[in-house]
Amino acid sequence: MRRILVTGGTVFVSRFVANYFAQKCDDVYVLNRNSKPQLPNVTLIEGDRNDLGAKLKSYKFDAVLDITAYTQEHVEKLVNALGKIGDYIMVSSSAVYPETNPQPFTEEQTCGPNVHWGAYGTNKLAAEEYLRQAVPHAYILRPPYLYGPMQNVYREPFVFECAEAGRKFYIPGDGSMKMQFFHVEDLCRFIEILLTEHPAERIYNVGNPDTVTISDWVKLCYDAVGTDLETVSVEGHHQRAYFCFHDYDYYLDVSKQTALMPEVKPLAEGLKESYEWFRQNRDAVMRRPYTENIHANILTEPGATPASSF
Repeated sequence: MRRILVTGGTVFVSRFVANYFAQKCDDVYVLNRNSKPQLPNVTLIEGDRNDLGAKLKSYKFDAVLDITAYTQEHVEKLVNALGKIGDYIMVSSSAVYPETNPQPFTEEQTCGPNVHWGAYGTNKLAAEEYLRQAVPHAYILRPPYLYGPMQNVYREPFVFECAEAGRKFYIPGDGSMKMQFFHVEDLCRFIEILLTEHPAERIYNVGNPDTVTISDWVKLCYDAVGTDLETVSVEGHHQRAYFCFHDYDYYLDVSKQTALMPEVKPLAEGLKESYEWFRQNRDAVMRRPYTENIHANILTEPGATPASSF
């Protein structure tokens, strides 16, 4: 049994990670402010990671899984609050790669600002750089879009709701924009490999080896619900006003991950799991006004699809 600290533990990725390792019979502690319901099979350390004082000094953890580090300050204060540090794994982001880099992005490429991600990406990069100096043996993971059960972000849940209502789906352009995904369970499986095998590499892109177009992803979401898909192409509108992803093609090279973990969950299977969770947990999702924006801005254009069909 390992004693593991998971930062967060209340929503989506951090909650899934905490639950995954607790079900593996690890002794899991979660660090959060206790503002949301806790998992039943973990131990809560109530506190703000920005104001920990001596709260963690009496604990000895075999591993720290830092899921909620978004800034250098987050990492710096947590590292300083810990006693002796065993394994440390930080979930960063592929947003640390400038959009001007050649694709697929590799771990060896120069990192820097990305116009699509702004401060989110530069803050993640600053957190990485501090961690590499402070804890040289730490691992850093750079995922693309994460998905799966416990998803509280209005991505696939938005498409599921459109499918449930039998709506036409308003898709950006010709739907050919490419995206890359990674199931949260595969993320946990890879973390477990790092904790067990301790490979020499310290930074890993993680994700499904293949990309998927917007059109194919939306079709898989509709298939998960069991609804036929009809799309309407949208041009000339800011994509994030009516669709759940940035207007940004990108592709990570995940060959280093694949060498350690050859198999990942097929996207169709993962989306079915995500939908089954969503059906039972609708109130956990943070909705955005995509539907309202479609009604207000797209369906009012001359020649637009009648509102009744939406």
